[in-house]
Formats: sequence, C-alpha cells, structure tokens
Amino acid sequence: PATNLAKLCYQSMFSGCTSLEKAPALPAETLAISCYLAMFDGCEKLTSAPELPATTLENSCYESMFNNCTSLTVAPALSATTLAKNCYAGMFYGCTKLEVAPELPATTLAESCYSWMFQNCTNLSYIKMLATDINAADCLYNWVDGVAASGKFYKAESASLPTGVSGIPTGWEVNP
Repeated sequence: PATNLAKLCYQSMFSGCTSLEKAPALPAETLAISCYLAMFDGCEKLTSAPELPATTLENSCYESMFNNCTSLTVAPALSATTLAKNCYAGMFYGCTKLEVAPELPATTLAESCYSWMFQNCTNLSYIKMLATDINAADCLYNWVDGVAASGKFYKAESASLPTGVSGIPTGWEVNP
C-alpha cells in the first residue's frame, strides 16, 4: 500500500540539510522498520525536533535520527515503553548543544536499543532512565561516551547499572 511506501521514504529525508531550523510535524501513524532512520542526519541548524508520539517501536525506527544535529538543544519526548532492536541507536550522536536527555521510560531494553544514543553529546549532563532490565545484548553500548564530565543520572530504585561509557557516566551524581 501507498502508506508503507511513504514510511520508507522518510529515511534520510533531510539528511545533510544546512538551513532547516525547525523540523516538520511527523505523521502519527504506526512506525515501520527503519522508517525515520537518519532522517535529520547532519542538519547542523536544527534546533527544534518534531513530536515523536509512538509508544511501540520497530527495529531501527529512530536510529541516527538526529545524528550530528549540532544546534539541537531540546530533545523530543520519547514516550515509547516497548522498544525494538536498534530503535534509538545513535539517535542523538554528536548533538553537542543537548544538555538534557529526554526521559527514557521503558523498563525493559532491547538489543542495541540505546547504543551510541548520546555519544559525543559533550554538554549532556542530565539523564533519567527507568530501565530495570538491561540484559539485552549491547543495549547500552557506548551510549554515554563523550558526555559532560559531571551531571545527574536518575534511575529506577531497583536498577543495577554499571558505570562508564556503557552505563552511568563516571563522575555523575546518581539518584536514587
């Protein structure tokens, strides 16, 4: 059907753009595999992200969506509680002006779902992640490599997370 073809066409739609400052609204329909993959990759002037209302994600659906959007200061809310392989991998990689991560409400992580998510976000200093099940392969692989040297990390009280680039950033205050 035409709807499925349209979803696939969103991949890399604005990749490499140089003047887009505000992202257009995205359809609220069900996501397809890789539907928004690298959609705004390299949009250096993008400061405003679109709303992302999906609560159930498909494989790679938001992967690298805002990769190297160096002017992005506010991340969109990520309300998904059912994740899929690579769904957020590299989503904010290189977003150097991003200071606050979107709240991450999912309690069970999927394979590679947060891998490289905030890598090289040099000003990122606040993350609230509610996951208690981080057993999926590479779910946190290098996800906070290159973030600010100090910050605040909020986690679920029962969560047991490692420290370092694949867990809670070293040097950050942890609550609870």
